[in-house]
Amino acid sequence: MKSYLELLRHILDTGVEREDRTGIGTLSVFGHQLRIDLKEGFPLLTTKKVYWKGVVHELLWFIRGDTNIRYLVQNGVHIWDEWPFQRYLEANGLEAKYPKYSEEWKQAKRAFAQRIAEDAAFAQRWGDLGPVYGRQWRQWQGVDGSVHDQLRRAIHLIRHQPHSRRILVSAWNVAELDQMALMPCHVLFQFYVHDGTLSLQLYQRSADVFLGVPFNIASYALLLHMVAHVTGLKPGVFVHSFGDVHLYKNHLTQARLQLERQPRPLPELRLNPEVRDIDDFRFEDIQLANYHPHPAIRAEVAV
Repeated sequence: MKSYLELLRHILDTGVEREDRTGIGTLSVFGHQLRIDLKEGFPLLTTKKVYWKGVVHELLWFIRGDTNIRYLVQNGVHIWDEWPFQRYLEANGLEAKYPKYSEEWKQAKRAFAQRIAEDAAFAQRWGDLGPVYGRQWRQWQGVDGSVHDQLRRAIHLIRHQPHSRRILVSAWNVAELDQMALMPCHVLFQFYVHDGTLSLQLYQRSADVFLGVPFNIASYALLLHMVAHVTGLKPGVFVHSFGDVHLYKNHLTQARLQLERQPRPLPELRLNPEVRDIDDFRFEDIQLANYHPHPAIRAEVAV
């Protein structure tokens, strides 16, 4: 993961200051690419502990085509809570009562998540994020009312037309962007088959390099492993291409701390050999071995 750390340092050294939607501000560079050979180990960052449980459950949630956070919170994953919670506060005139990131706000958010987990009707009303990633991957809505399962089609092409240049999945559905709690950051990914291996390139229009990017790398490397597994191929190279890749100004101290740490050996990913269909994976089918990272470094998500 040396290339990720080099990107982190590059942004600290050369990034330009930019205003952003959250009001926090960033150091940003435009246009960058990482190439990660999966033969070298599973690319889960070791200079800080990455939330592996969250990586796995979020990806399974995408693959399910789900867009409601209830599945995530019922499995103890709260990485998407801020967006529906903020919408709930705004809709009910509670923003002034719970200033963002205050202790009261955090307590209210925990109570909100608990109610999402326990109350199906409340979850249906407030837990949905709109037609985000999973919806677009598995149920892209055509203008004629037809529904397109992009992920299933990509797997079909890998098996039957492996040299196709059209093996891709897009989350950027222009007609539905305004209905999404957060417009897709990881916009499009494409598969490439060569000599018995499967590679994947991701284009990410906007990338939070401290919190989000290590998670994104792990998520799409895991997706590549899973699709290679069900198509009888070996995982090859994960290519991560960025548009605006940035450090939020409230993450600068944490980024510098991470750069002081020495990387450790990468872990090993193990998938259940009995799973042969992408929809059959469950959490227990995905195991990580020999992950010994440095301690986690906490930072607030910019909403």
